[in-house]
Amino acid sequence: MSGWKIAGPKRIGHSRQWFVRLKTCSSFLSQSPRGIRKEWRTEMSDAGASRKYAMPRMNLSAQASSRPPSQGVGASAKRLQITVLDLVNKGPAKGLFARLMNANLASIMPQVVAAWCQELGHTVRYVCYTGFEDLSRELLEDTDVLFVGAFSRSAQTAYAISNLYRQRGAVTVMGGPHARCYPEDAALYFDYVLGFTDKTIIDEVLRERTPQRPLGRCVSAARQPTALPGVASRWKFIEQTIAKAPAFKFVPMIGSMGCPYTCSFCIDSVVDYQPLAFEQIRDDLRFLLGKLKRPVVGWHDPNFGVRFDDYMSAIEDVVSPGHIRFVAESSLSLLSEPHLKRLKANGFVGILPGIESWFELGNKSRTGRHVGMEKVRQISDHVNTILRYIPFVQTNFVLGLDSDSGREPFELTKRFFEMTPGAYPAFSLLTAYGRAAPLNLELQRAGRVLPFPFLFLDGNHAMNVRPLNYEWAPFYDMVVDTTRHAMTGTRILRRFAANRGVVTKIFNLVRATSSKRVRFQDKVRHLLNTDADIRRFFAGESRKLPDFYMERMRRSLGPLWAALPPGALMHDEKAYLADPFGTSIRPGAAPHIAATLRK
Repeated sequence: MSGWKIAGPKRIGHSRQWFVRLKTCSSFLSQSPRGIRKEWRTEMSDAGASRKYAMPRMNLSAQASSRPPSQGVGASAKRLQITVLDLVNKGPAKGLFARLMNANLASIMPQVVAAWCQELGHTVRYVCYTGFEDLSRELLEDTDVLFVGAFSRSAQTAYAISNLYRQRGAVTVMGGPHARCYPEDAALYFDYVLGFTDKTIIDEVLRERTPQRPLGRCVSAARQPTALPGVASRWKFIEQTIAKAPAFKFVPMIGSMGCPYTCSFCIDSVVDYQPLAFEQIRDDLRFLLGKLKRPVVGWHDPNFGVRFDDYMSAIEDVVSPGHIRFVAESSLSLLSEPHLKRLKANGFVGILPGIESWFELGNKSRTGRHVGMEKVRQISDHVNTILRYIPFVQTNFVLGLDSDSGREPFELTKRFFEMTPGAYPAFSLLTAYGRAAPLNLELQRAGRVLPFPFLFLDGNHAMNVRPLNYEWAPFYDMVVDTTRHAMTGTRILRRFAANRGVVTKIFNLVRATSSKRVRFQDKVRHLLNTDADIRRFFAGESRKLPDFYMERMRRSLGPLWAALPPGALMHDEKAYLADPFGTSIRPGAAPHIAATLRK
């Protein structure tokens, strides 16, 4: 779990999210909505050095990990007014695809935290912000404690909201991918920053609920929880969220956390794979069958199907064919044809495999040592086979990996979509999210990480890692060319013709025609020619944010721009390198540390 946020295949996002970028390996350097690690020390797992860079842990008190959670409000705790805010979007949204899908990108852990707070006897208001709500109205009610779950792209929105609530006397708590990736920055603007989170941690925070100034306290359990409140316990929050979705309504479920793969750029590579109870899955599915007609379940597992037979048996024990539909993110290595037949029989209508690169990660794609065009042919055959069984397939790519050089990776990607017309493309620019993944420390050490504001770290609007084998201008030329090739004109029509089923055809058509990715990245490419400030910033020669990005931030934040705390516009992009063990954000850190972190 990333902080306490698990999001539908996020991934870089991050993303983090069901159909909008969703995870390219869980969010490469990175943000998936999940995964956080353990100690306030570097930890080596049995998997070896690839898991060595872990987010630190700290208990709120000496009793935090041993005392069982209270079952209600006791003599030492009053009934509190709690607000739980899930920032699905970073600001107001307009597009048709956002209207259709944003409510389905809600994360599980904010709902889990809301359920725990209710079980502890408190009054809870849960808000899922999709970009279409009026936050000034949604957040009017009095609040003792505010919990915010956010990806880094929404961090500045979260900071501004926290600032407003703190001014009104509330204690604020941040969880989610951003809290996991940038705890030292989040601690400047929140009273508590959560890592691994269980019910005991929530109880301890609510009992203490003390304003922490100038530096918030980073709090984490020793490990991930072994169980989470199921769909029945979260139904109140699920129901009000999916009510915002006009057509497609996805119910979030999860059967595991962490990932068995150890990709150095992935947030889940430092989180041990841990299945949850399969009996809970059966209970959740039984409950859903009594609530909705032919519901769609979006699995939020970082890598669905690692214990394939156990998952399928849990579904087959409860769900008759055709009564529930499923969408999941899974590795190609798990999608053999026998597995595909069983997935189809059990109602799976969407799969999101990560391809990532044509020159590495062969273990995830069952391509072994095959690279280049040989890998393209093998994966194209595999994805076309998947499409014979499952109508919606999104293929995830990371652009700008160190294994890429020259035009070849981009030309191979274009060739793949010519050979695989039914697959939907999801591209993410290589992004290093703070402490999220092992490779980030090496990138910071090499001076390749740029200080792009968090708002742009969504896999599309900025690449905060200087590419190893490209200059910026030709790199953006190839990014724009490849994206335009895959997501406009003829390719959209060929995809429409190749897709099976009216829903898949319309969904992919609306999504592609709603995308502004090509237009934005083409604008950045033009500015690299005409704006000297842009060139200096991209080269790492200046930390002054160019006017182009400043103005976009001001428009995106709208009224919240005025509430952004001093220093919250930029962050220390080398904080992980300066403090690999997280000592500056332990309880009791000297006040001067906060001032140092702001510089």
